[in-house]
Order: sequence, then C-alpha cells, then structure tokens
Amino acid sequence: QLQLVESGGGLVQPGGSLRLSCAASGFDLDYYHIGWFRQAPGKVREVVSCISSSGGTTNYVDLGKGRFTISRDNAKHTVYLQMNSLKPEDTAEYYCAAEQVRDPLRCPQHTHEYHYWGQGTQVTVSS
Repeated sequence: QLQLVESGGGLVQPGGSLRLSCAASGFDLDYYHIGWFRQAPGKVREVVSCISSSGGTTNYVDLGKGRFTISRDNAKHTVYLQMNSLKPEDTAEYYCAAEQVRDPLRCPQHTHEYHYWGQGTQVTVSS
C-alpha cells in the first residue's frame, strides 16, 4: 500500500535550520510528483514546494530568498525539504503528498491535485 511518512520536525530557534524527510513506500517514486505543504492551526493548508518526477522544482514561500529547497533521492525512496533561516511564521504542521504523473514536466501546486498524504510532522520555530 502506498505510504508517506514525514520526519525531521521539531523545535528550532529563529534563524535555524531543519531538514524534513518524506519516506515513500508501496510505490515507485519515479512516477510520482511530490509536494510539501504546511498548515498552522485554524489556517488553510498551503503549498510550500513541489518537485516533479523529472526533478523540476517550484517554490512558493519567500520566492527569491532560497530558504526552502526540495529535493528527491529516488534510490532512497525519500523526498526532502531543507529549511534554512527559519522564522516564527514558519511554524506549522508540514505534510508531504504524492500524485501520479500525467505530465513529467508539470508539478501539481494545489492540495486538490494530490491524492496521497502523509500524517505530518510538526515544526515549531521559537526562541
């Protein structure tokens, strides 16, 4: 069965870094797009970044600042989200999601485009 399990969250001070991992099992990661999303309590889920099956990436938070970097290692069946220079407003539950490939060059960017989700990992940025 297709499963996604996030890990790597925790408490970090402002300006610190975390690397989130999304471990995939039960499917071939080569044929799926992966997105990272986040949701704070009482807030809507928003996209952070996505990576297509071809390796193309799109970031949606702090564009041009390079704080978040998504990557994938298909051999390790894992997708990562490297987060640097973290701010208190980054505090949220972070989720990874997967969707089957229709167009290798197009990375889905909306929650409704993803059908498979992990359980989330909490990220808290506070001093």
